[in-house]
Amino acid sequence: MKALSIRQPWCWMILNAGKNIENRDWKPWNPGLKFRGDFLIHASAGMTKNEYLSCADTALAIKRNGYPSFPDDLLLPPFNDLDRGGIVGIAQIYNVVQQSESPWFFGRYGLVLRNARPLPFRPLKGQLGFFEVNDV
Repeated sequence: MKALSIRQPWCWMILNAGKNIENRDWKPWNPGLKFRGDFLIHASAGMTKNEYLSCADTALAIKRNGYPSFPDDLLLPPFNDLDRGGIVGIAQIYNVVQQSESPWFFGRYGLVLRNARPLPFRPLKGQLGFFEVNDV
């Protein structure tokens, strides 16, 4: 099965806060833009305090604007409590867009997601772009 590395806490937002777009700044000829279907969400090993705070600020702004799928009582886990360096969930890519009304869209390309759900953490080294994970 294909997997895609995504930095935390954005993985957590996909699985818990209704983040329905994964933003990518890929070149137009990147083969990943053609992929549709289920993929494993791999949480990258790295996460800076700045990335954590930026994501928290984005989520707070989205919540304040009343985005319907954002749970009112949702709290981002503490920095050190987020799983990193392995598979954390699964979702489906059903479209790729360059514009979207989603408040989560702010990239050159948006991989449009649905059916995101957490999986038990499974340590695994990530790679750039989509990569194959055996024995899923």
